[in-house]
Amino acid sequence: MAHAAAEAPRKRTSTDRPSFPDPGPVDDKEANLNQIFEAVSGEGYLIAQGYLPDATAGDIRLFLMNGRPLQRDGAYAAFRRVPAKGEVRSNMSAAGSAAAVEVTPQILAVPEMVRPKLVEDGMFLVGLDIVGDKILEINVFTPGGLPDIAQLHGVDLAPDVISALEQKVEMKRNYAGKLSNRTLATL
Repeated sequence: MAHAAAEAPRKRTSTDRPSFPDPGPVDDKEANLNQIFEAVSGEGYLIAQGYLPDATAGDIRLFLMNGRPLQRDGAYAAFRRVPAKGEVRSNMSAAGSAAAVEVTPQILAVPEMVRPKLVEDGMFLVGLDIVGDKILEINVFTPGGLPDIAQLHGVDLAPDVISALEQKVEMKRNYAGKLSNRTLATL
């Protein structure tokens, strides 16, 4: 009777962040998996996401205003966030850098997955972090990067955002405050 070759345990480790202890390799059948998660999470919450091989080239930050991709004169408010050497995160705060990106129909299809919810929740300006056809993160409070877009594409979209905000203030004034912030955010 032939024996199947022993399958090597899958290697999983914690993030590279120094605040998390590295639990070392973890076998899927590890008896003390809960203890390892406790050590990594520090008794708090732990957010895990699947590994996306394409993320090694960075992700794409795409800005949406009123639930739609922000653009002017055919230039989309988007750029590639490239991770620093030896870093898995492409965050600018983690020494990532900005690079120009061609916005394809595939990229433009991604926001449609969340557009109805963004509009429903009154999200005026957000930044989507995209890898392939997946959304890694929706930045709703501080979606940074508009200055990078101005530098990369020569198009300053900040005046468009400010103009839209001014129009919303005027609408609120004209409707004597009868429009909710949620409604105003997506008009």
